[in-house]
Parts: sequence; structure tokens; C-alpha cells
Amino acid sequence: MPAAVLASLLTLCYPFLIYFAQGRLEPRLLAAALIAIALLRALSTRQAVWYWAAGATLLLAAFSMLGNGLLPLKLYPLLVNAALLAVFGGSLRFGPPVIERLARLTEPALDAAGVRYTRAVTQVWCGFFIVNGSLSLATALWAGNAVWTAYNGCVSYLLMGALFGGEWLVRRRFKKRNSIHG
Repeated sequence: MPAAVLASLLTLCYPFLIYFAQGRLEPRLLAAALIAIALLRALSTRQAVWYWAAGATLLLAAFSMLGNGLLPLKLYPLLVNAALLAVFGGSLRFGPPVIERLARLTEPALDAAGVRYTRAVTQVWCGFFIVNGSLSLATALWAGNAVWTAYNGCVSYLLMGALFGGEWLVRRRFKKRNSIHG
């Protein structure tokens, strides 16, 4: 299994690791697992944003280790949303937008309408990461561990899937209306 895939799977499972390990393992030990996940992601992707995220993760882990507290560890999903927002938002500023890059994999000759559409979709994803990160923060600060785990380990992924699926349906209609093949 490629390291990037493993890092993604571990990130997906992370809220459940925290939930099931609480009371069984000290947060200090969980912080070490978080560091390993962040470093694996950074080293496997070799993208600057994930190196920055790994650095921020080290800070969260350090706070967790110093106070032996769970809260800094519960902020990791917020950090992932912030990193993804940086990737998508940065692509809007420095181009081409992430969704345009993905679209050009199957549609290299994307027309002007397609470019505008992919830019708008990238903006929608930025909004998603802002809302999702905010809800992740809210559950970390004010909800119990079960609610935090349910949101960050399940609900947020269902919302992401709904956005992905909804965009796929809209894209099909957009292509049909604009006579774009593919």
C-alpha cells in the first residue's frame, strides 16, 4: 500500500483511534501516533502544505504531551481542513484551481465555461472546508467525545461525499447544457 494511501486511511480512522483509546492510553501516547500520521502524510506527498501541517501537528502533539490532554489531539481534523483550505484557496490565487487541474486530466481542452465552472467548484470546496473546520472546532471545544467522534469520523465524510455527489450531478447537467463531451 502506498504511503500516501496509508496516511489518508489513518487520517480517516483517527477520530475512532482517539475515541477508543481514551481512558486506555494516555494522550501523550496518542500524540506520538498523531505525529507519525502527520509525518507519513508529509513525507509521502512531499507537498509544502503538508510539511506545514506536520509542523502544526507537532505543536498540537507537544501541547498534548506537556499537559497530557486530549483537546489538542481533537484539533487535528481542524488542522486537516485548514491544510485543504490552503491547497484549494491557494490554487484560486496562484492557479490553476485544483478542480480545473482534476478536470483537465480527462478534459485537456477545457473551454472558458469549463474553466469558470471549475473555479466556482473550487470556491465551493473552500467554503466546505471553512464550515467543516468550524464544526470540527466546535465539536472539539464544546461537545462530548462521542459527538466529536461521530462528526469528525463519520458525519463530515458523509457531507463531503454528498458535496462530491451533488457536484457530479450538477457537472453532468452543466456539460449537457454547454455541449461539453466527456
